[in-house]
Amino acid sequence: MAFLLDTNIVSELRKASRCSPSVRRWYEDVPFEEIFLSVLVFGEIRRGIENIRRRDAAAAGMLERWSRGLRSAHAERVLPVTLEICELWGRLSVLHPIPDVDGLLAATAQHYDLTVATRNTRDFQRCGVDFINPFEL
Repeated sequence: MAFLLDTNIVSELRKASRCSPSVRRWYEDVPFEEIFLSVLVFGEIRRGIENIRRRDAAAAGMLERWSRGLRSAHAERVLPVTLEICELWGRLSVLHPIPDVDGLLAATAQHYDLTVATRNTRDFQRCGVDFINPFEL
């Protein structure tokens, strides 16, 4: 089974020793080649970095380096938002309105037959995509 990681899972994994033990165990049990990221996750990470940069340039620089490493490590498994995904999102969002980024992640997961790994199960449950909450394992 392959997974599309939501930003909240990526952010939790970044905590290293402070990471939730259940999330860490789940991640370590999944083969690395079965972990996918959406370009949307990188957009949310970028937004977070830029918000932090306004008050703490050093912390933003550390996050910037982490983000580049994440992008490099997953380069072959970073998924775009395509026309097909946007059309699928349009269909999903009419039936089950959820925040746009989550809807596009759901459509991406459905398009590529992936399971969303997220802490935000309510929105993904409503749109009918497969999901898992590593915090609850």
